[in-house]
This record gives sequence, structure tokens and C-alpha cells, in this order.
Amino acid sequence: MKTIGNIIWFIFGGVMIAIEYFLAGLTLMLTIVGIPFGIQCIKLGVLALWPFGQKVEKYNKPLPLGLLNVVMNIIWIIIGGFWIALTHLFWGIIFCITIIGIPFGKQHFKMIRLALFPFGKTIT
Repeated sequence: MKTIGNIIWFIFGGVMIAIEYFLAGLTLMLTIVGIPFGIQCIKLGVLALWPFGQKVEKYNKPLPLGLLNVVMNIIWIIIGGFWIALTHLFWGIIFCITIIGIPFGKQHFKMIRLALFPFGKTIT
């Protein structure tokens, strides 16, 4: 089921969302300060490309990066994460209007969490 869902997602807009994230990530990586934010855009692009069967989980690493993740997430929300999350919310609601679109709406709702708080998260 996840393979069919990913193929349908890819054809009907997933590739466009992923290309937007990849282009934004590459643009952000033009400066040294933007590299961490560009990496997060690439992470969002990977999830946007094939979202079915992937989970967003908390990144458990022994280094104490909790405060840095919080600060980077706050900067991310100010820079554009809020608007990205609103876009995913809009498309999630639109897709959930029909029964066939509910799985695709759920994927957009899953992406809202990562769009708001990408630092400290990993995709498995």
C-alpha cells in the first residue's frame, strides 16, 4: 500500500513540493549561516518526495544539543516554518474533503510537525 501511495503522491504533486524544498535548501546553503536551515529544507524535501512509510522521530544523540535545537527552531519558525506549516495545513484540509484524499491529507498533517520544528528530528 505504501508503494502505491508513494507513486500516486509523487505523480500528483509530491515531486513539486520536493523540488521546492530542494531549491530552497540549496539557496539557503549559499551562505555559511544558512547551511543548517538548508539541511532542514533538504530533510523536508526527502519526506515530501516519498512520505508513505516514513516516520518523523526525535533525534536521540548523546550530545546535549537541546537548547541549540530550541533556538534554531525558533529562528526557523520566524524565517518561514510557520508559512510552510500553514501551506501543509491548507493542503491537508483540502485533501481530507474526499475519502480518497484522506491518506494524502494525513501525510500533509505529518509534515506540519517537521515544518514547524525540524531541528532535533530525524526521518526513519
